[in-house]
Amino acid sequence: MIIGDGLVGRVRAVNISRVIRFLIHSAPDASDTERPVRRWVLRLAYAMPLVILPACLWRLPFAVHFDMGQDLKGVGMPTYWLSIPYVLGLSVMSELIAFLCIGLVRRWGEVAPGWIPFIGGRRVRPLAAFVPALLGGMILTVLFVGVPIGDGQDLTLYGVVDSQPYDNAWWKALALICTRPLGLWGPAVIVLAVAYYLRRRPESKAPTVTEPLRG
Repeated sequence: MIIGDGLVGRVRAVNISRVIRFLIHSAPDASDTERPVRRWVLRLAYAMPLVILPACLWRLPFAVHFDMGQDLKGVGMPTYWLSIPYVLGLSVMSELIAFLCIGLVRRWGEVAPGWIPFIGGRRVRPLAAFVPALLGGMILTVLFVGVPIGDGQDLTLYGVVDSQPYDNAWWKALALICTRPLGLWGPAVIVLAVAYYLRRRPESKAPTVTEPLRG
């Protein structure tokens, strides 16, 4: 029984360590793409899942109707069978989208992995990755970029909006620390998309000049 418990403990420790390595994995020394990726672009892409991780974790208590210090008086909360899958799904989906940023600096962003049906092993057209990434970056910028202007208001790309009130300054500080990095997500994706397109665009060939025949 003791041996079994020890084995289970080691298996759990290995699984936890794998999850931690996955979350905090660092950019490799060199990319495996056809053309080299600048080091800062590589690091930026690998940082995206970590940039949004605090917001994803901060959001989780809302699944069980814990308001994280927000003043939600008069706001009806959905039932657990709606709030739990919604909040968990939103956090997981956010991390998956952030993870796709790594594809803009890796080989699997240029050639589809073999396990993907129908397109596995085929080259990815530059615009097929660039356009969705650029549009996604723009949408994320509109959603999350905001500048506090005082009086409980934020200036966003779609106008001035009221800031979310909190019970005290500590809850507000925690929320700002966890969610403000989301404002970097959209602009970073735009930068990565442009870098991806510039790296993969066809090289322009210099025109050949033929000398006239001299008779």
